[in-house]
Amino acid sequence: MIDLRLLREDPDRVRASQRARGEDVALVDSLLSADERRRSSGVRFDELRAQQRQLGKLIPKASEDEKAELLKKASQLAADVKAADAERDAAAAETQELLAKLGNLVHPDVPVGGEEDFVTLETHGEIRDFAAEGFEPKDHLELGNLLGAIDVERGAKVSGSRFYFLTGVGALLEFALVNAAIAQATAAGFTPMLTPALVRPESMAGTGYLGQDADGVYYLEKDNLYLVGTSEVAIASYHRDEILDADQLPLRYAGFSPCFRREAGSHGKDTRGIFRVHQFDKVEMFSFVDPADSQAEHQRLLEWEKQWLTSLELPFRVIDVASGDLGSSAARKFDCEAWIPTQGKYRELTSTSDCGEFQARRLSIRVRDGKQVKPLATLNGTLCAVPRTIVALLENHQQADGSVRVPEILRPYLGGREVLEPVAK
Repeated sequence: MIDLRLLREDPDRVRASQRARGEDVALVDSLLSADERRRSSGVRFDELRAQQRQLGKLIPKASEDEKAELLKKASQLAADVKAADAERDAAAAETQELLAKLGNLVHPDVPVGGEEDFVTLETHGEIRDFAAEGFEPKDHLELGNLLGAIDVERGAKVSGSRFYFLTGVGALLEFALVNAAIAQATAAGFTPMLTPALVRPESMAGTGYLGQDADGVYYLEKDNLYLVGTSEVAIASYHRDEILDADQLPLRYAGFSPCFRREAGSHGKDTRGIFRVHQFDKVEMFSFVDPADSQAEHQRLLEWEKQWLTSLELPFRVIDVASGDLGSSAARKFDCEAWIPTQGKYRELTSTSDCGEFQARRLSIRVRDGKQVKPLATLNGTLCAVPRTIVALLENHQQADGSVRVPEILRPYLGGREVLEPVAK
């Protein structure tokens, strides 16, 4: 959540942020009104309590005639205090409810607009000309079948649409990707973590995934637990309700977990293969930093993502995501999109978001710097979302006979093999 003091001091900035997101601007005025009621009812409560205490001191000293009148006044004051207390609590609850609906403040450099209004910042690698090489590229599912690596038919039989099996070299390719990604993250100073896939509501809400993204989340009603869509949720909550020392920062974690997404609203999109699925594994980078360092850390996370995709020898571009396509927690987001040959376009493989103090305020994570205690900043960045990375690898590194060249970085994790060969059927 944002700082209420900032809202009071510069409401036009918050209105502009809401407008850029394409969200309800009237929410800002409703929140200002609720906050004013919260503060004024708090002042009234304090004043009445002070009168009540003062009256309590007078009653024992009063004469019998005066005492009756003072007791009557004390009774009325008690009722007024109770009413003021209830009014204060109601206004505070309304303020928190409205504040939780407000998205993070959009960074001023973010391009304004919807999903297609991003700005391309960089382009890396060469897109292969398959026609010049003399063959038509196969899509990842056809390649996966030839390699004995992907089985979506049995995935659907067992679990339904958008589920799959990785088999044989497909399973080995996942392990290779995860191990290579964790190795890179560890070398960069990240602490590797295996994180819970089930979290409590306060963890999911604290990271901002129970707002506009709630329809995409799996909920286990019997247990009052949520399945995470990213290990970001668990890692962000790792230091919930803690005060960290400034000299501990930055804290960087690389979490591996299964991820679960309902993909609500994606009916008819990416239905072929494993690009958009309900369950997948992912290596996620997460940073806790001083707010003054969040923008620099955002660039560092992006550089680590670029290093990863370059090591996989994939052509990709970096985009500055537009305001209307930001998640509620992100002030700014960069996506790295790899070229998918059979789709003829770039598709998101990694994403990194600067959330500033937004999540830390919701999760009550603070930093002590001398005598000052303040919220810190959180950032997240995908290092490797496995299925999409497999899609990009198979399609970009395929050869005319259906085999797939293995990037050098993955070879040590695949027994040294340089090529994935089709299996005999």
